[in-house]
Amino acid sequence: MDDVPLLHAFELDEAANAMAGTKPRDWGAFSARWAAILGEGECGCANGATGTGVTPRVIVLAGKVVGAINIVHEDGAASIGYWIARTHWGRGIASRAVGLMLEECRIRPLLATASAGNTASLRVLEKHGFVAIRRERTAETARTVERETVTLRLEA
Repeated sequence: MDDVPLLHAFELDEAANAMAGTKPRDWGAFSARWAAILGEGECGCANGATGTGVTPRVIVLAGKVVGAINIVHEDGAASIGYWIARTHWGRGIASRAVGLMLEECRIRPLLATASAGNTASLRVLEKHGFVAIRRERTAETARTVERETVTLRLEA
């Protein structure tokens, strides 16, 4: 829970939100979500198990937290998501983090969704074998703006 304030600060970055098509959460909503995630315990995705919950990891570079990555298990499906602090974009950190998470979490198929305009994230996912399966306009939610999204899928 010690890293949660820093992760919240990353989420407040306007340029990062514009790239991802997201809206930052206030501290109360953000910390409550992370308290729930951390209170659930591990989801056991290393052996391909499915279920519900989140498998969270922080991304550390040179001893410093620079982002977070997770696998979310819900409604019988699993998806990967990540957030890198903007000051660390363009250094291959997201690609390395995704590769490590895919080694740890062997659930397949695995989904990912990215804003269609987030070409860097789409490249990271495609580099790791994800294939676009759907492109659609998605409605605004409490967490996202209306935008075009790409859903990708990783098989074996």
